[in-house]
Amino acid sequence: MPSTTPAEAPPQADAPATLSHGLKQRHLSMIALGGVIGAGLFVGSKAGIAAAGPSIVLAYTLSGLLVMLVMRMLGEMSAAYPSSGSFSAHAERAFGPWAGFTAGWSFWVLLCTAVGLEGIGAAQIVTGWLPGTPEWAWVALFMVVFCGANLAAVKNFGEFEFWFAALKVGAISLFLVLGVLAVLGVLPGTDSPGATNLTDFLPGGGEGLIIGLLASVFAYGGLETVTIAAAESADPVKGVASAVRTAMWRIGLFYIGSMAVVVTLVPWDSKAIAEHGPYVAALDTLGIPGAGQLMNVVVLVALLSAMNANIYGSSRIAYSLVQRGQGPKALAKVSGGVPRIAVLASCFFGFVCVALNYWRPDDVFSWLLNMIGGVILVVWFFIAASQLKLRRRLEREAPEKLVVRMWAFPVLTWVALAGMVVIFVLMAREPDTRVQLYSTGGMTLALAAAGYAWQKARARD
Repeated sequence: MPSTTPAEAPPQADAPATLSHGLKQRHLSMIALGGVIGAGLFVGSKAGIAAAGPSIVLAYTLSGLLVMLVMRMLGEMSAAYPSSGSFSAHAERAFGPWAGFTAGWSFWVLLCTAVGLEGIGAAQIVTGWLPGTPEWAWVALFMVVFCGANLAAVKNFGEFEFWFAALKVGAISLFLVLGVLAVLGVLPGTDSPGATNLTDFLPGGGEGLIIGLLASVFAYGGLETVTIAAAESADPVKGVASAVRTAMWRIGLFYIGSMAVVVTLVPWDSKAIAEHGPYVAALDTLGIPGAGQLMNVVVLVALLSAMNANIYGSSRIAYSLVQRGQGPKALAKVSGGVPRIAVLASCFFGFVCVALNYWRPDDVFSWLLNMIGGVILVVWFFIAASQLKLRRRLEREAPEKLVVRMWAFPVLTWVALAGMVVIFVLMAREPDTRVQLYSTGGMTLALAAAGYAWQKARARD
């Protein structure tokens, strides 16, 4: 058995006996399905279509292929080393504590900020239905509900996500069925548009396609939650393997498929897309009454689902980091199988983000948004780099743990890394994303320096 040097020693385990294993296979299956269908798909796709036109389908396909590779790599490592720290624990195992510290805490900031954003978005929908009610009160209500659910037991998180995901999957599946029937001309009361709306495939040229590509990349964020949740299931390896193996068809069907239906049914430059969003515009084309309110309900569910998942994910990432000696020890305290202090800390940060949006929306909050703008790409880079190193170690020391294997290793791992570098370059070219790239880069470097200093301080102790 090969020896392991101290520098290569794996991080301390997540003490699985302390966290509960209350998530069932049906929870993980639906989290995997619903995790693909986020608010970014319903809301963010509007900007992508406006820039890229029908070529948004190509943009989602290219970014979707990259995400499939990333999820396959993450699945390989998570099946071999189940951990509530997921990619953060893998990065530490591959490169040392500084890497786990950087990947983990940057993702924590991303998720906590997203909780605040999603709460604000959900409150805006509800106040549209109930004008005159204070937006802050709805945000507070949502935060209290999901904070309470995550504090009680992990099975509560699983049940919320199960039903949220079921509704999202049902809604997008119904949309796809109706849309395909309309495209084929067999839906009563509609005529097939044929390829009429697809003739101007690249209205914005290459530049429009690039903007659409960047918009599509960030819509895929959130898929990583299932590998975090799997660590609290009865069979983590089976849960991860199942989720990863179905990632390809889920991305292809829900993202690429729905974009293809939208741009086939509705002209890309339609005012309806700009005003109401792509899905409402497509349903209006089919003459479905109340389509706008129906999609508002679905978007509300998507936002609430994302809030719930991000509170869960941020608390588990924080718990895992502290378990590995990379944060305040209080966050690792577990009660009733739940890291409740970590849940409260994550919710508190979400409340702070909401307050910043109300008090300083023009400077402090926008600065925070820019800072987290490219975090998901940084996380993906850590995933690919970690898998590149850990795969060799697994083949040498524990080949039986390779339940999930990356395709065509190491070629496709290098292809994924090259794709991420290309996206970083494209972000630097675009004025809107350049600020995000530099802000995220600054935060990442600061966290890496802090992680390195923390590692040195612990070594001296």
